[in-house]
Amino acid sequence: MLNVTALLGRPSETDSLRYGRGSRLRSGAERRPVVVWNCTRRCNLACRHCYSDSDAHRHPEMTTEQAMAFIEDIAAFGCPALLLSGGEPLIRPDVFDLMGHARDRGLAVTISSNGTLIGEESARRIADLGVRYVGVSIDGIGAVHDAFRGRRGAFRRTIAGIRFLKEAGVRVGIRVTLTPTSIPSLGALFDLVEEERIDRACFYHLVPAGRGVQEVALDRETERAALERIFDWAEDLIERDVPVEVLTVDNYSDGAALYLRALREDADLAERIHDALSWNGGAGNASGRGLAAVDWEGRVRPDQFWGGPYMGNVCDRPLSEIWTDPGADLEALRTRRERLHGRCSECRFLDYCGGGLGSRSLAAAGDLDASDPGCVLSDLEVMGAAVAG
Repeated sequence: MLNVTALLGRPSETDSLRYGRGSRLRSGAERRPVVVWNCTRRCNLACRHCYSDSDAHRHPEMTTEQAMAFIEDIAAFGCPALLLSGGEPLIRPDVFDLMGHARDRGLAVTISSNGTLIGEESARRIADLGVRYVGVSIDGIGAVHDAFRGRRGAFRRTIAGIRFLKEAGVRVGIRVTLTPTSIPSLGALFDLVEEERIDRACFYHLVPAGRGVQEVALDRETERAALERIFDWAEDLIERDVPVEVLTVDNYSDGAALYLRALREDADLAERIHDALSWNGGAGNASGRGLAAVDWEGRVRPDQFWGGPYMGNVCDRPLSEIWTDPGADLEALRTRRERLHGRCSECRFLDYCGGGLGSRSLAAAGDLDASDPGCVLSDLEVMGAAVAG
């Protein structure tokens, strides 16, 4: 996750966790994992790119007791945050009890939701529980969003949910996956964020998982052009002093692209970006180290998109033990950088991105150690002169 506005000079409350500012840690490798828990696979929508292949049917889930024990373990382990996702997490009947339990144990709680089930009462409960942030998924405006999400009226209900959250004093963001559907809507989505006074905008690069394998992959030029538009908007927000946080997610080459952009205009800013990204370490310190994913049945993966073997189940063995006494598959991911081949192995920005997202390499090439096919950099940018040190 690249916090664009923070790297461009507007501080964020998560800078210590993401870039080491004010942290006692020597690098991002020493972080405890942020935990993404897909607490249910049920969903009231049918989104075309859903990585968990969620639907309206009932699926096996961790019991409330198992979930409570899981939460207690990750809190005692020192995990900084728990992200509740799905499916649609608000479908789970005990979700508010679980959020309260997590907050009582000192975990920062965030929610990833489609927004359609958030009314005035649920927004107030979310606020009362001290949820730090709710990310709401949007893929376009009006009928464009509805068609992508498989439900007429979804956009209207999502915007209503955002407004209820804002009225209740909850920090809200939109989550946009970059696809041939959403990219033409970027300008309108930028306007929506400002008009609705939304606090954060996260732009996700598609990872082929679940139903997402059926989505058309963007070519490098299209994806880079979209990324540069997002960077343009972030710079403009800072210039106009509009308090919106802008992030990009699931493509660690974005950091190098931002660095190169800064290098053309402001060497001092480029140097600060270099230092922050080097501390962070990109994918090498994220999936399987600074990020853990647990699904509705308690199965553990290094991130939500992982298509390889599960690394255990928290109903059988606590996540803290799985993380500190890893099996061969988790260890292989953690040492992936040593075995990288292709252009990632020679890239001058390897310290920034750590070789890219292993889950994308595994999904696209069937090879964990292959270069990330989602890299937005040109061959010339990958192999150019050495970066600032």
